[in-house]
Formats: sequence, structure tokens, C-alpha cells
Amino acid sequence: MPPILITIIVIVAIALVLLGVAGYLKAPPDTAYIISGLGKRRILIGKAGWRVPFFERVDKLSLRVMQVDVKTSEAVPTNEFINVNVDGVANIKISSDPELLKKAAESLLGMRQAELISLVTQVLEGNMREIVGSVGLKEMVQDRQGVAKKITENVVPDMEKLGIEVVNFNIQNFKDNAGTIENMGIDNVEQIRKNAQIAKANAQRDIAIATSHAQEEANAVKVEAEKKIAEQNAALSVQQADMKVKADTKKAEADAAYSIQQENQRKTIEITKANADIARKEKESELAEKAIALKEKQLDAEVRKQADAMNYKIEKEAEAELVRRQKEAEAKKYEALMEAEAKKAEAEAVRYAMEQEAAGIRAKGLAEAEAIEKKAEAQKKMGEASVLEMYLNALPEVVKNAATPLSQTDKIVMYGDGNATKVVKDVMNSANQVMEGMKESTGLDLAALLAGVVGGKMANREKEVPTEE
Repeated sequence: MPPILITIIVIVAIALVLLGVAGYLKAPPDTAYIISGLGKRRILIGKAGWRVPFFERVDKLSLRVMQVDVKTSEAVPTNEFINVNVDGVANIKISSDPELLKKAAESLLGMRQAELISLVTQVLEGNMREIVGSVGLKEMVQDRQGVAKKITENVVPDMEKLGIEVVNFNIQNFKDNAGTIENMGIDNVEQIRKNAQIAKANAQRDIAIATSHAQEEANAVKVEAEKKIAEQNAALSVQQADMKVKADTKKAEADAAYSIQQENQRKTIEITKANADIARKEKESELAEKAIALKEKQLDAEVRKQADAMNYKIEKEAEAELVRRQKEAEAKKYEALMEAEAKKAEAEAVRYAMEQEAAGIRAKGLAEAEAIEKKAEAQKKMGEASVLEMYLNALPEVVKNAATPLSQTDKIVMYGDGNATKVVKDVMNSANQVMEGMKESTGLDLAALLAGVVGGKMANREKEVPTEE
């Protein structure tokens, strides 16, 4: 097969599929699809169908119920020439009957719902005015349903011409400007009230008559009843007296029997009580013995428990004491060891210090001995000169000590001339007294020593100077 032919077939198949999809219709149950354009007109309601695209058109008519308020635009005279205004309401819908639906398609297709309601309102109002003019006011008020039925029957032929179905029609209200309807109600109310008052009077009369008869019969019945009551009371008194005698007798017998029975019961109670006391005492004795035995067991258990506890405590305390003593012995041993080591170290340190100190003392002694020895040799060589030198070296300290009391005096007040000289003289006298004391204690005469030294030096000096020949 040539490719061109295959392509054409594919294109045709796609076109047919697209046409089929584009032409498929499915109408809901509340809408009528009207298909027209090729041949006979078709209507779809609640089923699927197909139309030829571009050649057939589809129009829709809603089958839903619509509510229409119907009111007379002006007062309508009844057959009694009473002007009334009528207010009603109707429920209508486009009929699903094929014949009526065709009429609706011819007359209502493409019409908006507001326009449709306006058209139906005019038709209904006209038929309602016609029916209202043919009936009386009383019939209208008393038989609204009948009047509404007449209006519905009268309007159906006109609605069928449009393909519309009247579902129901109701009259809601009648009004007249003259108040005739209200007056009709007053007349009926007054008539009803009159009949009620008459009925009430007749009922009150019948009640009074019945009450009188009832009181008469009640009085007769009351007298007869009181008579019977008196007779019955007399018989009752006699019977009560007889019964009282019998009752007293029975009571005396019962009292005697009660006393006997009470005495027997008392004896029985005393015997039972005595037996109960004996049994109670036996029981108490038995309980006491059991309590004593239980107490002994408890004491035995407690003593044994305490003894075990004490033994356990003593054992544990002994173990703890032993451990404590062992620890203390170890601690003391450790402390003694440490103390011995410390004392040993201290002894070593003391020995070393003493050795060092002895060495120092020995060295110092040797040095001092050597110094003394040298000093002695020097003094031996120097003789009286060394003694004099030592004496002269100590003399300033002696004079200083003699003058110390004066230095510790804050203020000295002296009168007369030559006071300063006198002070110096006193100090020198003190020094002379010290020298005299040394002479007496040591036998050394400072003045003689000085004179000897000075004389010796002068003699030596004269020897050194050559004599002129």
C-alpha cells in the first residue's frame, strides 16, 4: 500500500475520532438537549447521544421547577361585585412530555428565565382574575383549595400551548378595601358567641336542676346512713364492752403467765449468766496461761536475740579493736621508725655541728693562744712600754666613764666665775683618783712610768746626738 494512501487513511481516522469526540453529548436528567439541523429534530433527556458537528446545533431547556408569585395588579370584583385583591403562588416547569416539549422548543427556546416567569405570571394572573370574577366572596374565603383548583384547571390549557406544566397552585391571601371579609368574620363571631351563651345558660339550668335532685337524694341517703350509723354504734358499744371483759380476763391471765414466764426467764438468765461467768473465768485463765506462755516465748526469743546481738556486737567490736590495735601498732612502729631515723639524722646533724663548733673553738683557741703568746712576747720585749701603752689606751675610756654622769645631766647651774674651769678640774681630779686607785691595786705608778719612759727616750736621744769636740 502506498505511503500516501496510508497517510490519508490515518488522517481520515483521526478526523472521524475528533468528530466523534466533538459530537458526543450526554444530557442530565433536569435538562433537555434539543438537536436540530439535519432531518428530524431530536431531544435528549438524561441519556447520551451524538450530533454531527458543524451541521447540527444543540439547544438546552431547563426542566427544573420554577416558583411564580401571582398577585392581582388591581382589585378584582367577585360575582357579588365586591372588589378583592388575591395573592397566590404557583410552581411550574417545562414539561418533559415530548409533544409539550416540542411546543416549548418552538415558543420558549432561547428565552431567559426572568422573561419566562414574567410571561407565565401574566397568563396565571389573567386566569385567576377570570375565576375570581365567577365565584362569591364567601366561597373564596371558605374554599380556597376549590378556588385554586378551578384556577389551575382554567390555566392548564393555556400553559400546555406553551409547553409548560403547572405542578401546583395555592391561594395565600384575600384582601378587600371595604372590610367586608372582616365584617363577615364579626357576624360569625357574634353568632358563635350567642350560641355559646345560650348553650351556657341551658347548661347552668340543667346543672342547677341536677344539683337540687342530687342534694335531695344525698340528704335522704345521709339520714338513712346516720340511722344505720347509730344502730351500728350501739351494737359496737355492746360488742366493745363484751370484748373489754374478755380482754381484761385474757390480760390478767397473760399478766400472770408473763410473771411466771418472767421469773422462769430470770432464773434461766441467772443460771446462764453464772455459767457464762464460770466459762469466762475459765477462758480468761486459759488466755492468761497462753499469754504467759507467749510472753515467756517472746522474752526467751528477745533474750536470745539480744544475746546473739550482743555476741555479734562483741565479736565485731573485738575484731574492730584488734584491727585498730594492729593499725595503731603499725602506725607506732612506723612513727618510731621515722622518729629513730629523724633522731639519727638529728644526732648526725648535732655531731657534725659539734664537730664543726669544736673545730671552730679549737681554731679560735689556737688563734687566741697564738695571739696571746705573740702579745706576751711583744710585751716581754717592750717591757714597761707595753704596759704603759695599754694603760694609755685604757685611759680615755676611764676619763669617758668618769664624765658619763655629767653627760646624763640635763642642766647644771653654777654660780660664780671660772665655772667651766672648775668642771674640767673636777673631771681631771676624777681621772687622778682613778690613777691613784690603779696604783694602789696594781702597784703601777703611771706618773713614774711616764717619767721613766720620757727620761729614757731623752737619754737615748742625747746618745744619738754627737758631741762637739
